Amino acid sequence: MYPDRTTNDDYKSEVNVILRPKICLFLILITLVLGLIACSDVKNQSLVPTDAHDPPGLMVVTTVSPITSLVENIGGVRINLEGIVPEGANSHTFEPPPSVASVLASADLIIANGLFLEESIIDLANSNKKNSAVILLLGDESITQEEWVFDFSFPETNGQPNPHLWTSPVMAIKYGQLIHDHLVKLDQENSSYYDRNWERLKNRLEELDRGIRSSIETIPSENRLLLTYHDSFPMFGLQYGVKILGAVQPSNFTEPSAREVARLIKQIQDNRVPAIFGSEVFPSPVMAQIAKEGGAEFVDELRDDDLPGKPGDPMHSYLGLILSDMKIMIPALGGNTTALDGFDTSLVFKEPSKAIYPQ
Repeated sequence: MYPDRTTNDDYKSEVNVILRPKICLFLILITLVLGLIACSDVKNQSLVPTDAHDPPGLMVVTTVSPITSLVENIGGVRINLEGIVPEGANSHTFEPPPSVASVLASADLIIANGLFLEESIIDLANSNKKNSAVILLLGDESITQEEWVFDFSFPETNGQPNPHLWTSPVMAIKYGQLIHDHLVKLDQENSSYYDRNWERLKNRLEELDRGIRSSIETIPSENRLLLTYHDSFPMFGLQYGVKILGAVQPSNFTEPSAREVARLIKQIQDNRVPAIFGSEVFPSPVMAQIAKEGGAEFVDELRDDDLPGKPGDPMHSYLGLILSDMKIMIPALGGNTTALDGFDTSLVFKEPSKAIYPQ
């Protein structure tokens, strides 16, 4: 027998009347809960630092590591600092990989040596930098064209001067002042911090300058002669009373010819040069031959843009670079570096550094 359809429909209607308010109430509660969760998420998001993905402070990009170190000491933890040229690379022939373009594009301040040293990097910077970004060429701002130095590795016929100004602490003080002034101009909020760091670094550079002068005084005057593989000490020689005899490496960065080797041997013999200096970045087997035949000691540990040690080491700094070179060079020429004993090469600020040195 079939059920009564009318009775069944009445039952369904009665059930719907009972359940409909409960379903509505359930939906309202769900809506409220979801709303509270959403508000909580918004509130929590507001507590996340705005710099989580966008670090505060100026973005500063540099080229060679001695310049990176000077900037690191002055800018400290108030800047984001990244170098481009890997330590141990030949800065004259270094070609930046395509990935460097994005680093340059993020920079507020791009600091290079200039004087034709990093032409490919500067070209890339000009093509990719923000309109507001500033490019600072330290060498070009530190000396006039009349003060350009030409030598064996950088002959005047090529029209490009020797760019290695930073190997002289006197020039590093000029570089430091320019770096400080640009940081202050672009980030006045942190000017007092930059002032303090620059004052400390300047005091160290002046102390280093005095120590070098005292140490060079201990070298017999006839031994104050410098012959290196690469012409890396043009201003150093002029400012510290050391005669630059020349360099082994020609201007095209190749090995010297047989005639040039013979000339260098005779030059060493004629001047009774006690030691000649090679480079860690530019190893040259011919240097040992030149030294042996010339009657000089061969020392192959000088550096010009490769900081000693590893990032984070106290000696891994511009100050450590120059101190290391002096402790190698001066004793080999017959002097001593007692005046430099105890010199502090560490960073002038205490916080952990954020600087990036490509290796």
